[in-house]
Amino acid sequence: DVLHSWTVPALGVKVDGTPGRLNQTSFLINRPGVYYGQCSEICGANHSFMPIVIESVPTNIFINWITLM
Repeated sequence: DVLHSWTVPALGVKVDGTPGRLNQTSFLINRPGVYYGQCSEICGANHSFMPIVIESVPTNIFINWITLM
């Protein structure tokens, strides 16, 4: 595999993904909405097909969704 960089500009988040290493981050989203990002490290032929979508919902809606799963 190759290096990737997980980026969501509206949230100010950018995390590198390095093959063979674990990486994590956390952040707090104060406003419900849909946030979009992209792999921002040129990583190969399918680089432009690595979109990122994060949907932020209020906690009570998330709990209801989990309960119905």
